[in-house]
Amino acid sequence: MTAPAPVTAAANAPSATDRAALRKAAQGFEAIFVRQMLAAARSTSLAGEDAIFGGQAQETFAAMRDERFADIAAQTGAFGLAKQLEAQFARLLPASPAAKA
Repeated sequence: MTAPAPVTAAANAPSATDRAALRKAAQGFEAIFVRQMLAAARSTSLAGEDAIFGGQAQETFAAMRDERFADIAAQTGAFGLAKQLEAQFARLLPASPAAKA
């Protein structure tokens, strides 16, 4: 009886397209998370703080600014959440057909 061959990382490597899709999904989740975090932080501000200069336009601008900040933070990895999610879920990706051959 022969011993089984050791499993190497290259033999179980996911395809590049799967990994890219996972990275994009993880960054998207991080962006959503940061947006929610910013919205929660903004909702705790004092109501009368921007009474003079506030209004619908100010709220719209703040929401757009928060969305852009969240997208940039997710793309640059500023919080690191996407990187951790990608690392965890990469283990569950199927091996690429080229790696199996």
